[in-house]
Amino acid sequence: MEGGKLKKLYCFLFILGYSRARYIEFVTDMSTNTLIRCHANAFRYLGGYPEEILYDNMKQVVIKRLLKQEDSTLNRQFEDFAGFYGFKPVLCRPYRGQTKGKVERTVQFVRDNFMIGIKYSSLDNLNGQALAWCSKVNGKVHATTNEIPFERLKEEGLNPLKRKYIIDKINLRRVQKDCLISHGGNQYSVPSEYAGKDVAVVALDNLLAVYHEGKQIALHRISYQKKDMVVNAHHYRRLTVKQSFDIENTLLDGDNVIDFPIQPHDLSRYDEVLL
Repeated sequence: MEGGKLKKLYCFLFILGYSRARYIEFVTDMSTNTLIRCHANAFRYLGGYPEEILYDNMKQVVIKRLLKQEDSTLNRQFEDFAGFYGFKPVLCRPYRGQTKGKVERTVQFVRDNFMIGIKYSSLDNLNGQALAWCSKVNGKVHATTNEIPFERLKEEGLNPLKRKYIIDKINLRRVQKDCLISHGGNQYSVPSEYAGKDVAVVALDNLLAVYHEGKQIALHRISYQKKDMVVNAHHYRRLTVKQSFDIENTLLDGDNVIDFPIQPHDLSRYDEVLL
Protein backbone atom coordinates (compact mmCIF):
# COMPACT_ATOMS: atom_id res chain seq x y z
CA MET A 1 0.00 0.00 0.00
CA GLU A 2 1.43 3.39 -1.03
CA GLY A 3 -0.50 6.67 -1.00
CA GLY A 4 -3.67 4.77 -0.20
CA LYS A 5 -3.28 2.56 -3.28
CA LEU A 6 -2.21 -1.04 -3.64
CA LYS A 7 0.98 -1.40 -5.65
CA LYS A 8 2.89 -4.42 -6.88
CA LEU A 9 6.22 -4.96 -5.15
CA TYR A 10 9.40 -5.93 -7.02
CA CYS A 11 12.76 -6.98 -5.62
CA PHE A 12 16.08 -5.91 -7.14
CA LEU A 13 18.81 -8.41 -6.28
CA PHE A 14 22.53 -7.97 -6.88
CA ILE A 15 25.09 -10.65 -5.94
CA LEU A 16 28.85 -10.70 -6.53
CA GLY A 17 30.27 -13.86 -8.07
CA TYR A 18 33.40 -14.29 -5.95
CA SER A 19 32.48 -13.00 -2.51
CA ARG A 20 28.74 -13.86 -2.75
CA ALA A 21 28.03 -10.49 -1.11
CA ARG A 22 24.35 -9.66 -1.63
CA TYR A 23 22.32 -6.49 -1.98
CA ILE A 24 18.53 -6.34 -2.25
CA GLU A 25 16.14 -3.42 -2.67
CA PHE A 26 12.37 -3.28 -3.09
CA VAL A 27 10.69 -1.01 -5.63
CA THR A 28 7.20 -0.42 -7.01
CA ASP A 29 8.03 -0.19 -10.70
CA MET A 30 10.42 -1.80 -13.17
CA SER A 31 11.46 1.21 -15.25
CA THR A 32 14.98 1.60 -16.59
CA ASN A 33 15.51 4.64 -14.36
CA THR A 34 14.57 2.58 -11.30
CA LEU A 35 16.93 -0.20 -12.36
CA ILE A 36 19.77 2.31 -12.70
CA ARG A 37 19.07 3.81 -9.27
CA CYS A 38 19.11 0.33 -7.72
CA HIS A 39 22.48 -0.35 -9.36
CA ALA A 40 23.87 2.91 -8.00
CA ASN A 41 22.64 2.01 -4.50
CA ALA A 42 24.20 -1.46 -4.79
CA PHE A 43 27.52 0.01 -5.92
CA ARG A 44 27.58 2.35 -2.92
CA TYR A 45 26.68 -0.45 -0.49
CA LEU A 46 29.32 -2.84 -1.85
CA GLY A 47 31.98 -0.16 -2.24
CA GLY A 48 32.39 -0.44 -6.02
CA TYR A 49 31.38 -2.36 -9.12
CA PRO A 50 32.79 -5.27 -11.18
CA GLU A 51 34.10 -5.25 -14.74
CA GLU A 52 31.16 -7.34 -15.99
CA ILE A 53 27.59 -7.85 -14.80
CA LEU A 54 25.40 -10.74 -15.97
CA TYR A 55 21.77 -10.01 -16.87
CA ASP A 56 18.70 -11.90 -17.84
CA ASN A 57 17.19 -10.67 -21.11
CA MET A 58 15.04 -8.00 -19.44
CA LYS A 59 13.74 -5.13 -21.59
CA GLN A 60 15.28 -2.56 -19.23
CA VAL A 61 18.71 -3.81 -20.37
CA VAL A 62 18.23 -5.27 -23.85
CA ILE A 63 15.59 -4.23 -26.38
CA LYS A 64 16.35 -6.86 -29.03
CA ARG A 65 18.11 -10.08 -28.01
CA LEU A 66 19.82 -12.05 -30.77
CA LEU A 67 21.87 -15.25 -30.56
CA LYS A 68 25.13 -13.28 -30.49
CA GLN A 69 25.32 -10.56 -27.86
CA GLU A 70 27.21 -8.20 -30.19
CA ASP A 71 24.23 -8.31 -32.56
CA SER A 72 21.73 -7.47 -29.81
CA THR A 73 20.34 -3.99 -29.18
CA LEU A 74 20.77 -2.65 -25.65
CA ASN A 75 18.44 -0.19 -23.96
CA ARG A 76 19.87 3.28 -24.77
CA GLN A 77 19.58 4.67 -21.24
CA PHE A 78 21.10 1.59 -19.61
CA GLU A 79 23.87 1.43 -22.20
CA ASP A 80 24.78 5.04 -21.37
CA PHE A 81 24.83 4.18 -17.66
CA ALA A 82 27.11 1.18 -18.24
CA GLY A 83 29.39 3.26 -20.47
CA PHE A 84 29.58 6.01 -17.86
CA TYR A 85 31.08 3.60 -15.33
CA GLY A 86 32.81 1.37 -17.86
CA PHE A 87 31.35 -2.02 -16.91
CA LYS A 88 30.22 -4.53 -19.53
CA PRO A 89 26.64 -5.87 -19.44
CA VAL A 90 26.75 -9.59 -20.27
CA LEU A 91 23.50 -11.17 -21.45
CA CYS A 92 22.42 -14.67 -20.48
CA ARG A 93 22.19 -17.00 -23.45
CA PRO A 94 18.56 -17.81 -24.30
CA TYR A 95 17.25 -21.02 -22.73
CA ARG A 96 20.35 -21.36 -20.54
CA GLY A 97 18.87 -20.75 -17.10
CA GLN A 98 21.79 -22.39 -15.32
CA THR A 99 24.05 -19.44 -16.19
CA LYS A 100 22.27 -17.35 -13.55
CA GLY A 101 22.07 -20.04 -10.88
CA LYS A 102 23.58 -17.88 -8.12
CA VAL A 103 20.81 -15.32 -8.54
CA GLU A 104 18.04 -17.93 -8.70
CA ARG A 105 19.26 -19.54 -5.49
CA THR A 106 19.50 -16.16 -3.81
CA VAL A 107 15.94 -15.30 -4.85
CA GLN A 108 14.76 -18.43 -3.06
CA PHE A 109 17.00 -17.57 -0.12
CA VAL A 110 15.41 -14.10 0.16
CA ARG A 111 11.93 -15.61 0.04
CA ASP A 112 12.71 -18.21 2.71
CA ASN A 113 14.84 -16.10 5.04
CA PHE A 114 13.66 -12.51 4.70
CA MET A 115 10.11 -12.30 3.37
CA ILE A 116 8.44 -14.82 5.66
CA GLY A 117 6.64 -12.97 8.45
CA ILE A 118 8.07 -9.57 7.49
CA LYS A 119 6.04 -6.52 8.56
CA TYR A 120 6.65 -2.99 7.31
CA SER A 121 4.90 0.37 7.41
CA SER A 122 6.30 1.89 4.20
CA LEU A 123 8.62 1.19 1.32
CA ASP A 124 11.42 3.05 3.11
CA ASN A 125 10.83 0.97 6.21
CA LEU A 126 10.94 -2.25 4.18
CA ASN A 127 14.20 -1.24 2.47
CA GLY A 128 15.69 -0.30 5.83
CA GLN A 129 14.99 -3.83 7.04
CA ALA A 130 16.32 -5.25 3.77
CA LEU A 131 19.60 -3.37 4.15
CA ALA A 132 19.98 -4.59 7.73
CA TRP A 133 19.28 -8.15 6.54
CA CYS A 134 21.95 -7.84 3.83
CA SER A 135 24.55 -6.73 6.35
CA LYS A 136 23.56 -9.64 8.60
CA VAL A 137 23.83 -12.39 5.96
CA ASN A 138 26.96 -10.86 4.40
CA GLY A 139 28.60 -11.10 7.81
CA LYS A 140 27.88 -14.83 8.18
CA VAL A 141 29.65 -17.82 6.67
CA HIS A 142 28.30 -18.60 3.20
CA ALA A 143 27.10 -22.17 2.68
CA THR A 144 28.96 -22.60 -0.63
CA THR A 145 32.27 -20.82 -0.04
CA ASN A 146 32.45 -21.58 3.70
CA GLU A 147 33.75 -18.03 4.12
CA ILE A 148 32.23 -14.70 5.15
CA PRO A 149 31.15 -12.61 2.14
CA PHE A 150 32.32 -9.34 3.71
CA GLU A 151 35.79 -10.86 4.16
CA ARG A 152 35.95 -12.15 0.57
CA LEU A 153 34.64 -8.80 -0.64
CA LYS A 154 38.06 -7.32 0.14
CA GLU A 155 39.51 -9.57 -2.58
CA GLU A 156 36.75 -9.00 -5.14
CA GLY A 157 38.75 -6.34 -6.99
CA LEU A 158 35.86 -3.94 -7.53
CA ASN A 159 36.30 -0.66 -9.38
CA PRO A 160 36.01 2.23 -6.91
CA LEU A 161 33.23 4.77 -7.29
CA LYS A 162 34.87 8.03 -8.35
CA ARG A 163 31.84 9.82 -9.76
CA LYS A 164 28.07 9.74 -9.63
CA TYR A 165 25.61 9.17 -12.46
CA ILE A 166 22.78 11.63 -11.81
CA ILE A 167 19.99 10.36 -13.99
CA ASP A 168 17.49 13.12 -13.14
CA LYS A 169 19.73 15.84 -14.61
CA ILE A 170 20.82 14.02 -17.75
CA ASN A 171 18.96 13.75 -21.05
CA LEU A 172 19.94 11.28 -23.74
CA ARG A 173 20.02 12.34 -27.38
CA ARG A 174 20.77 10.39 -30.55
CA VAL A 175 23.26 12.23 -32.80
CA GLN A 176 21.85 12.55 -36.31
CA LYS A 177 23.75 11.95 -39.55
CA ASP A 178 24.34 15.69 -39.86
CA CYS A 179 26.13 15.59 -36.46
CA LEU A 180 23.35 17.53 -34.75
CA ILE A 181 21.37 16.90 -31.58
CA SER A 182 18.15 18.60 -30.51
CA HIS A 183 17.60 20.49 -27.27
CA GLY A 184 14.92 22.98 -26.35
CA GLY A 185 13.63 23.25 -29.91
CA ASN A 186 17.09 24.03 -31.33
CA GLN A 187 19.91 22.00 -32.83
CA TYR A 188 23.52 21.79 -31.67
CA SER A 189 26.54 20.16 -33.27
CA VAL A 190 28.87 17.51 -31.90
CA PRO A 191 32.08 16.09 -33.43
CA SER A 192 31.34 14.09 -36.57
CA GLU A 193 32.74 10.82 -35.20
CA TYR A 194 29.74 10.62 -32.83
CA ALA A 195 27.10 10.57 -35.59
CA GLY A 196 24.58 7.80 -34.91
CA LYS A 197 25.63 7.43 -31.28
CA ASP A 198 23.79 8.33 -28.06
CA VAL A 199 25.12 11.20 -25.99
CA ALA A 200 24.20 12.69 -22.62
CA VAL A 201 23.18 16.35 -22.55
CA VAL A 202 23.47 18.59 -19.48
CA ALA A 203 22.14 22.17 -19.46
CA LEU A 204 23.34 24.59 -16.76
CA ASP A 205 22.88 28.36 -16.82
CA ASN A 206 23.55 29.48 -20.40
CA LEU A 207 25.76 26.56 -21.44
CA LEU A 208 24.98 23.15 -22.90
CA ALA A 209 27.52 20.38 -22.22
CA VAL A 210 27.48 17.13 -24.22
CA TYR A 211 29.05 13.89 -22.96
CA HIS A 212 29.74 10.47 -24.44
CA GLU A 213 30.51 7.69 -21.95
CA GLY A 214 31.43 10.27 -19.33
CA LYS A 215 33.76 12.30 -21.58
CA GLN A 216 32.81 15.85 -22.52
CA ILE A 217 32.79 16.17 -26.31
CA ALA A 218 31.08 19.54 -26.90
CA LEU A 219 30.18 22.77 -25.16
CA HIS A 220 27.76 25.35 -26.57
CA ARG A 221 26.11 28.59 -25.61
CA ILE A 222 22.40 27.88 -25.28
CA SER A 223 20.28 29.62 -27.89
CA TYR A 224 16.98 31.06 -26.68
CA GLN A 225 15.63 31.38 -30.21
CA LYS A 226 13.39 28.75 -31.75
CA LYS A 227 14.48 26.41 -34.54
CA ASP A 228 18.00 27.80 -34.28
CA MET A 229 21.13 25.90 -35.33
CA VAL A 230 24.26 26.30 -33.20
CA VAL A 231 27.27 24.84 -34.98
CA ASN A 232 30.91 24.56 -34.04
CA ALA A 233 32.98 24.47 -37.24
CA HIS A 234 35.63 22.29 -35.61
CA HIS A 235 33.07 19.48 -35.28
CA TYR A 236 32.91 19.17 -39.07
CA ARG A 237 36.61 19.26 -39.93
CA ARG A 238 36.68 15.53 -40.65
CA LEU A 239 33.80 15.93 -43.07
CA THR A 240 35.23 18.91 -44.97
CA VAL A 241 35.24 17.90 -48.60
CA LYS A 242 36.74 20.00 -51.41
CA GLN A 243 34.98 19.84 -54.70
CA SER A 244 36.87 19.33 -57.95
CA PHE A 245 37.22 23.08 -58.41
CA ASP A 246 38.76 23.39 -54.95
CA ILE A 247 35.95 25.14 -53.07
CA GLU A 248 35.59 24.21 -49.38
CA ASN A 249 32.35 23.08 -47.81
CA THR A 250 30.33 26.27 -47.23
CA LEU A 251 28.92 24.84 -44.02
CA LEU A 252 32.09 26.12 -42.39
CA ASP A 253 31.31 29.68 -43.50
CA GLY A 254 28.92 32.12 -41.89
CA ASP A 255 29.53 33.52 -38.45
CA ASN A 256 25.87 33.31 -37.51
CA VAL A 257 25.97 29.50 -37.19
CA ILE A 258 29.53 28.96 -35.95
CA ASP A 259 29.79 28.38 -32.21
CA PHE A 260 32.93 28.70 -30.16
CA PRO A 261 35.30 25.69 -29.99
CA ILE A 262 36.04 23.94 -26.71
CA GLN A 263 38.55 26.01 -24.79
CA PRO A 264 40.49 24.98 -21.66
CA HIS A 265 37.93 26.73 -19.43
CA ASP A 266 37.28 25.73 -15.85
CA LEU A 267 34.43 23.29 -16.38
CA SER A 268 34.42 21.88 -12.87
CA ARG A 269 30.92 23.12 -12.23
CA TYR A 270 29.57 21.21 -15.20
CA ASP A 271 31.48 18.05 -14.40
CA GLU A 272 29.97 18.17 -10.90
CA VAL A 273 26.68 17.11 -12.45
CA LEU A 274 28.29 13.85 -13.52
CA LEU A 275 30.80 13.38 -10.72
